[in-house]
Amino acid sequence: MARNQRDRYYWLAKSDGYRSRASYKLQQINKKFNVIKRNDTVVDLGAAPGGWLQVARELSGGKVVGVDLRRIKPIESVDTIKGDITSESTVNKILDLVGEHGADVVICDAAPNMSGNWSLDHARSIDLANSAFECSQKILRPGGNFVVKVFQGDMFKEFIDRVKSEFVHTKAYNPEASRSQSAEIYVIGKKMLSTPVKRGDIYEVRIESKGSSGDGVGSIDGFVVFVKDAEVGEKLRVKVRDVRPNFAFADVVERLDNPSDPSRK
Repeated sequence: MARNQRDRYYWLAKSDGYRSRASYKLQQINKKFNVIKRNDTVVDLGAAPGGWLQVARELSGGKVVGVDLRRIKPIESVDTIKGDITSESTVNKILDLVGEHGADVVICDAAPNMSGNWSLDHARSIDLANSAFECSQKILRPGGNFVVKVFQGDMFKEFIDRVKSEFVHTKAYNPEASRSQSAEIYVIGKKMLSTPVKRGDIYEVRIESKGSSGDGVGSIDGFVVFVKDAEVGEKLRVKVRDVRPNFAFADVVERLDNPSDPSRK
């Protein structure tokens, strides 16, 4: 209580009618990254008490759904679900509300119950963030956006790398409204990929042509891949280093045959 009394965002939330000071974190995240646009369908995981739901409703004006293990006090024009985001029945309820199109944005400001043991709290935070990430993969439309809170620590890099593998752009951000003594940070994934290839994975590909920049051009399940230092006709084992919605970039791991060899076909 004493800390809250010294906290300007606490008093701003009281004045502005928000249920949580965290409302300003979402406003600041959205101002910088534009993750929620007008008429977006937004799903908030771990939404109680509802501060992010209030801001999501204001930013979108479209369908907004909140999910939490606890009951969320009703908010006008917001649908709520009492359920576990790791449960398929909860995922199905979300999909029933957002429709076949899926959600445009999934957000999560949930935090684990704090034990005071930092290693344990960090691990619980990563576990919760992974649950939100896995849920987002089931309910986000291709090209959708994702925001989740995590606590920094030695497991953070592995988690953000996982998000990077599924989104075109991934950033870590600490909004001004976060308390200075907090170890929380927000991971923002923009434009979820829906492709047959993943960043960091290895594939075999035949180079079919040359691109305008001189890179070799092949395909994996019909998906275009640009390969540096590759020649037409080569069969290669390549490692994908970057994925975009309509194409990927890869580097040669191994040359599997010689383009001048007539048996290569």
